[in-house]
Amino acid sequence: MSSSSVVDRPVRVYADGIFDLFHSGHARALMQAKNLFPNSYLLVGVCSDELTHKYKGFTVMNETERYEALRHCRYVDEIITDAPWTLTPEFLEKHKIDFVAHDDFPYSSAGSDDVYKHIKEAGMFVPTQRTEGISTSDIITRIVRDYDVYARRNLQRGYTAKELNVSFINEKKYRFQNQVDKMKEKVKNVEEKSKEFVYKVEEKSHDLIQKWEEKSREFIGNFLELFGPDGAWKQMFQERSGRMLQSLSPRDSPTGSPTRERSPSRSPSPTLSWMHNKSSPPSPKGASASISSMSEGDEDEK
Repeated sequence: MSSSSVVDRPVRVYADGIFDLFHSGHARALMQAKNLFPNSYLLVGVCSDELTHKYKGFTVMNETERYEALRHCRYVDEIITDAPWTLTPEFLEKHKIDFVAHDDFPYSSAGSDDVYKHIKEAGMFVPTQRTEGISTSDIITRIVRDYDVYARRNLQRGYTAKELNVSFINEKKYRFQNQVDKMKEKVKNVEEKSKEFVYKVEEKSHDLIQKWEEKSREFIGNFLELFGPDGAWKQMFQERSGRMLQSLSPRDSPTGSPTRERSPSRSPSPTLSWMHNKSSPPSPKGASASISSMSEGDEDEK
């Protein structure tokens, strides 16, 4: 194959596999194959169920499901169904394959130590890197390890014991365990709600106590302001007491009062004169004269 023909068209890269339970490890390998060259066309070969079960073992997904999974991968340009287990020169020529991409581990199968040995010898092999921690075998191992958990989950979702290939005793055991788990979950929810309720009550109690303290301080301050030693109530009481004393004890009359000026000119009363003179009481005539003099004095004042 001439170099000019390779430059004029995209480099055709081929990657094959089973791709059971298609996962991120598969996608990353195809991404590497697609990005081997700036201008590439990625063909992906997927082996059929018959060939896979014969050389590798039983699959979880059937061939149709595996084909569909690859069709939705962004790095795949073309899918070759019922791909051969070993790549022949005729197959490479038919699909105009320039390079084959696969991880570099020896892949022993079909009586060969490495099915990609002749591809490597021809200089058409390009290695890709595996993604650690993820593979179809790892996923199946997880399911087998946690078989009881997944069986209980699917029984709870409505699958029958027959569909899960679960015995009658195991079915009852799994259903009982599901009931126990439900009770535990309910108890857990009740405990969480109780804690949340107690927290809310404590928070509200704290707010109420704080508000009560503020109102108490405000009430005490108002009380002291009204009834304290220098409070408004004492001042008001003192003012009212002063007014009452003024009303009960009026001020003295002015010294320039006409009555006070004329009072010395008045004649002493007959009674006082009699008491000073220690003599006998005045005669009626004297009394009449006194009375008449008093009347004249009053008329003068008028």
